[in-house]
Amino acid sequence: MTGPSADGLRMRRAVPQDLDDIMWLEHASFPTDAWSASQMAGELWSPHGYYVVVETTEDGAPTVVGYAGLSSLAGNPVADVQTIAVAAEQRGRGIGRALFTELLDEARRRGVHEVFLEVRADNPVAQAMYTAAGFEQIAVRPRYYQPDGVDAWVMRATLAPAPTGPGPIGQETLGERD
Repeated sequence: MTGPSADGLRMRRAVPQDLDDIMWLEHASFPTDAWSASQMAGELWSPHGYYVVVETTEDGAPTVVGYAGLSSLAGNPVADVQTIAVAAEQRGRGIGRALFTELLDEARRRGVHEVFLEVRADNPVAQAMYTAAGFEQIAVRPRYYQPDGVDAWVMRATLAPAPTGPGPIGQETLGERD
Protein backbone atom coordinates (compact mmCIF):
# COMPACT_ATOMS: atom_id res chain seq x y z
CA MET A 1 0.00 0.00 0.00
CA THR A 2 2.99 2.30 -0.31
CA GLY A 3 2.86 5.04 -2.90
CA PRO A 4 -0.27 5.73 -4.95
CA SER A 5 -2.57 2.75 -5.25
CA ALA A 6 -5.64 1.66 -7.16
CA ASP A 7 -7.72 1.41 -3.99
CA GLY A 8 -7.40 5.15 -3.33
CA LEU A 9 -5.13 4.74 -0.30
CA ARG A 10 -1.46 5.39 0.37
CA MET A 11 0.76 4.52 3.33
CA ARG A 12 3.56 6.88 4.26
CA ARG A 13 5.73 7.91 7.18
CA ALA A 14 3.90 10.21 9.61
CA VAL A 15 5.03 13.84 9.67
CA PRO A 16 4.46 16.60 12.29
CA GLN A 17 1.58 18.03 10.26
CA ASP A 18 -0.35 14.76 10.80
CA LEU A 19 -0.78 15.28 14.56
CA ASP A 20 -4.24 16.90 14.35
CA ASP A 21 -5.57 14.19 12.01
CA ILE A 22 -4.06 11.44 14.15
CA MET A 23 -5.57 12.95 17.30
CA TRP A 24 -9.01 13.18 15.69
CA LEU A 25 -8.78 9.49 14.79
CA GLU A 26 -7.32 8.66 18.23
CA HIS A 27 -10.34 10.17 19.99
CA ALA A 28 -12.81 8.58 17.55
CA SER A 29 -11.18 5.15 17.98
CA PHE A 30 -10.48 5.25 21.71
CA PRO A 31 -13.11 7.56 23.21
CA THR A 32 -12.52 6.60 26.86
CA ASP A 33 -8.75 6.12 26.88
CA ALA A 34 -7.29 8.22 24.06
CA TRP A 35 -3.75 9.48 24.41
CA SER A 36 -3.28 13.21 24.89
CA ALA A 37 -1.90 15.34 22.07
CA SER A 38 1.32 15.83 24.04
CA GLN A 39 1.74 12.06 24.52
CA MET A 40 1.16 11.43 20.83
CA ALA A 41 3.50 14.25 19.80
CA GLY A 42 6.18 12.74 22.03
CA GLU A 43 5.70 9.39 20.33
CA LEU A 44 5.68 10.86 16.82
CA TRP A 45 8.94 12.74 17.34
CA SER A 46 10.77 10.23 19.50
CA PRO A 47 14.05 9.10 17.94
CA HIS A 48 13.00 5.58 18.91
CA GLY A 49 9.59 5.73 17.25
CA TYR A 50 8.36 4.80 13.81
CA TYR A 51 4.87 6.02 12.92
CA VAL A 52 3.03 5.59 9.63
CA VAL A 53 -0.31 6.79 8.35
CA VAL A 54 -2.69 5.59 5.67
CA GLU A 55 -4.40 8.38 3.80
CA THR A 56 -6.91 8.69 1.00
CA THR A 57 -5.55 9.73 -2.39
CA GLU A 58 -8.82 10.59 -4.13
CA ASP A 59 -11.42 13.36 -3.86
CA GLY A 60 -9.32 16.40 -3.02
CA ALA A 61 -7.14 16.79 0.05
CA PRO A 62 -5.81 13.55 1.56
CA THR A 63 -7.52 12.33 4.73
CA VAL A 64 -5.73 10.17 7.32
CA VAL A 65 -7.81 7.01 7.81
CA GLY A 66 -5.33 4.96 9.84
CA TYR A 67 -2.11 5.19 11.78
CA ALA A 68 0.25 2.92 13.68
CA GLY A 69 3.40 3.23 15.73
CA LEU A 70 6.36 1.17 16.86
CA SER A 71 8.98 1.95 19.48
CA SER A 72 12.45 0.43 19.76
CA LEU A 73 15.70 1.75 21.14
CA ALA A 74 18.61 1.79 18.70
CA GLY A 75 20.49 -1.49 18.83
CA ASN A 76 17.91 -3.13 21.09
CA PRO A 77 16.59 -6.46 19.80
CA VAL A 78 13.14 -5.75 21.32
CA ALA A 79 10.34 -3.47 20.08
CA ASP A 80 6.83 -2.56 21.16
CA VAL A 81 3.81 -1.94 18.98
CA GLN A 82 2.48 1.26 20.52
CA THR A 83 -0.82 1.75 18.72
CA ILE A 84 -2.87 0.95 15.64
CA ALA A 85 -6.11 2.68 14.69
CA VAL A 86 -8.31 2.67 11.59
CA ALA A 87 -11.32 4.91 10.94
CA ALA A 88 -14.57 2.99 11.56
CA GLU A 89 -15.83 3.48 8.00
CA GLN A 90 -12.56 2.08 6.59
CA ARG A 91 -12.39 -1.11 8.69
CA GLY A 92 -12.54 -4.47 6.96
CA ARG A 93 -10.40 -3.31 4.00
CA GLY A 94 -7.07 -4.68 5.29
CA ILE A 95 -5.73 -1.29 6.42
CA GLY A 96 -5.02 -2.44 9.97
CA ARG A 97 -3.19 -5.51 8.68
CA ALA A 98 -1.15 -3.38 6.26
CA LEU A 99 -0.19 -0.98 9.05
CA PHE A 100 0.72 -3.86 11.36
CA THR A 101 2.78 -5.56 8.64
CA GLU A 102 4.69 -2.33 8.04
CA LEU A 103 5.51 -2.05 11.75
CA LEU A 104 6.83 -5.62 11.79
CA ASP A 105 8.85 -4.96 8.62
CA GLU A 106 10.38 -1.87 10.27
CA ALA A 107 11.19 -3.91 13.37
CA ARG A 108 13.05 -6.39 11.15
CA ARG A 109 14.90 -3.55 9.39
CA ARG A 110 16.00 -2.37 12.85
CA GLY A 111 17.33 -5.83 13.72
CA VAL A 112 14.58 -6.53 16.26
CA HIS A 113 14.10 -10.17 17.24
CA GLU A 114 11.13 -9.86 19.63
CA VAL A 115 8.04 -7.66 19.45
CA PHE A 116 5.59 -7.05 22.28
CA LEU A 117 2.15 -5.44 22.37
CA GLU A 118 -0.89 -5.01 24.57
CA VAL A 119 -4.40 -5.55 23.24
CA ARG A 120 -7.75 -5.12 24.94
CA ALA A 121 -9.20 -8.41 26.18
CA ASP A 122 -12.51 -7.35 24.58
CA ASN A 123 -11.05 -6.88 21.06
CA PRO A 124 -11.21 -10.30 19.35
CA VAL A 125 -10.64 -8.84 15.86
CA ALA A 126 -7.24 -7.40 16.83
CA GLN A 127 -6.37 -10.51 18.84
CA ALA A 128 -7.04 -12.69 15.80
CA MET A 129 -4.86 -10.48 13.58
CA TYR A 130 -1.98 -10.62 16.05
CA THR A 131 -2.32 -14.39 16.54
CA ALA A 132 -2.33 -14.92 12.76
CA ALA A 133 0.96 -12.96 12.62
CA GLY A 134 2.56 -15.37 15.10
CA PHE A 135 1.95 -13.50 18.36
CA GLU A 136 1.07 -15.44 21.48
CA GLN A 137 -0.51 -14.27 24.71
CA ILE A 138 2.07 -14.35 27.50
CA ALA A 139 0.36 -12.42 30.30
CA VAL A 140 -2.69 -10.44 31.35
CA ARG A 141 -2.59 -6.95 32.86
CA PRO A 142 -5.76 -6.72 34.97
CA ARG A 143 -7.84 -3.56 34.47
CA TYR A 144 -5.05 -2.02 32.32
CA TYR A 145 -7.35 0.07 30.11
CA GLN A 146 -8.89 2.83 32.21
CA PRO A 147 -11.42 4.15 32.93
CA ASP A 148 -13.15 1.07 31.46
CA GLY A 149 -11.30 -1.41 33.69
CA VAL A 150 -10.66 -3.76 30.75
CA ASP A 151 -7.80 -6.25 30.96
CA ALA A 152 -4.90 -6.12 28.51
CA TRP A 153 -3.44 -9.21 26.93
CA VAL A 154 0.33 -8.95 26.65
CA MET A 155 1.42 -10.66 23.45
CA ARG A 156 4.85 -11.48 22.03
CA ALA A 157 6.27 -12.72 18.75
CA THR A 158 9.74 -13.73 17.66
CA LEU A 159 10.67 -12.25 14.28
CA ALA A 160 12.59 -13.95 11.54
CA PRO A 161 15.49 -11.84 10.23
CA ALA A 162 14.78 -9.31 7.49
CA PRO A 163 15.25 -10.72 4.00
CA THR A 164 18.38 -9.57 2.26
CA GLY A 165 18.40 -8.14 -1.22
CA PRO A 166 15.92 -5.91 -3.02
CA GLY A 167 12.18 -6.17 -2.50
CA PRO A 168 9.64 -6.78 -5.26
CA ILE A 169 10.05 -4.65 -8.37
CA GLY A 170 8.18 -1.37 -8.14
CA GLN A 171 7.61 -1.55 -4.38
CA GLU A 172 8.61 1.63 -2.60
CA THR A 173 10.09 1.51 0.86
CA LEU A 174 8.82 3.76 3.62
CA GLY A 175 10.63 6.11 5.88
CA GLU A 176 14.23 6.59 5.04
CA ARG A 177 15.90 7.82 8.20
CA ASP A 178 16.52 11.56 8.15
